[in-house]
Amino acid sequence: MDGIIPLYKERGMTSFDCVSRLRRILKTRKIGHSGTLDPSVDGVLPICVGTATKAVEYLMQSGKVYQGELVIGRATETEDFDGQVIEQAPVKAAISDEAVTAAMTKLTGEITQVPPMYSAVKVNGKRLYEYARAGETVDRPARHVTITDFTLIRNHYDQAQQEQHVFFKVACSKGTYVRTLVVDLARQLGYPGAMKWLTRLESGGFTVDQTLSLADVQDAVASQTMKRYLYPLDYALKDYPVVELTEKQWRAVQNGGWLPAAELPLAAAEVVLKYDRQVKALYHRDTDHYKPTKMFSVN
Repeated sequence: MDGIIPLYKERGMTSFDCVSRLRRILKTRKIGHSGTLDPSVDGVLPICVGTATKAVEYLMQSGKVYQGELVIGRATETEDFDGQVIEQAPVKAAISDEAVTAAMTKLTGEITQVPPMYSAVKVNGKRLYEYARAGETVDRPARHVTITDFTLIRNHYDQAQQEQHVFFKVACSKGTYVRTLVVDLARQLGYPGAMKWLTRLESGGFTVDQTLSLADVQDAVASQTMKRYLYPLDYALKDYPVVELTEKQWRAVQNGGWLPAAELPLAAAEVVLKYDRQVKALYHRDTDHYKPTKMFSVN
């Protein structure tokens, strides 16, 4: 079985839990996911099966869209509601929509983030959450990410709890920590904050309405209809121009051969090569030749 499954990851499961379950359901070991989701986050998790696992990195390059809720007035050790509260500051008056939107604008575009201690980023061979669970703090490498859009959906002041609830939608590049982004939003407004919940609406070019649950996959396998729900490897490469190879060119590509740029009627930096309508390779241009970037199939 080869292809891409746009899975809906439920809350309470890790991304690896999903892969493990699918390995049992599909009876194959060759499965990989395209971008980790925290256990408390639900939503779109594209899963690659068989030869499509070679395209995971290309699915991960695409931007992502999330929707969630920020609570202003408290901070936690994990930046979400899974962690212990470490700071509180009552919001004594409602924060206006205009103030929230202005702060969101300051966090839109290319920004720098420091990954939270409770994250899977590796430092000196260990994941940050391993240091955090041991009560240790280490220097973390800053990263540049792009926030394409940061939108206020709804803004609610809870007078009884003296907290502000900000419902938001964000479109961002890979590698963005949304909980860190919204905690920074709270700080922009002068308060501690923590993310209450988060749903990934889009990832890898898939939207939430295209997804299947694990139960859906199990039912499809049982009814022998799973193939109709698999997206081809092409889907991960749909942003690249395509060249259909001649038989002679395909023989060269099978052996990793270069192709003269003059033979390919495109002025593109990278091209998808197909033979017999099947994706075979991704090639990149180097001066007057196209050379292999990634081989997907030599058969």
